[in-house]
Amino acid sequence: MKNPRDILKKPVITEKSTGLIAGNKYTFLVSTDVNKMEIKQAVENLFKVKVKKVSTMMVKGKMKRARDFFGRPVGGNVFGRSADVKKAIVTLREGDRIEIMEGL
Repeated sequence: MKNPRDILKKPVITEKSTGLIAGNKYTFLVSTDVNKMEIKQAVENLFKVKVKKVSTMMVKGKMKRARDFFGRPVGGNVFGRSADVKKAIVTLREGDRIEIMEGL
């Protein structure tokens, strides 16, 4: 089994994700090559809670334009893309909370 700290990269702190905390749902960026069972086990091992449900989604990276050191566009149409990421919304059973993300 993979290390739980390698599976969960970081929590997602946005207005929408902090609103989900009231419904006992927590959002994390996860490694792209993991499945729902691995995410569930990682959250249960790291935070000592029981997971009720895991939803995942792939978010495609945004198109970026190449820029030089001073922020000027580099000659012509030079484009790139930021990396694709995988997000997981983890629903915990009633009464369980993740203390690190409280008070946001």
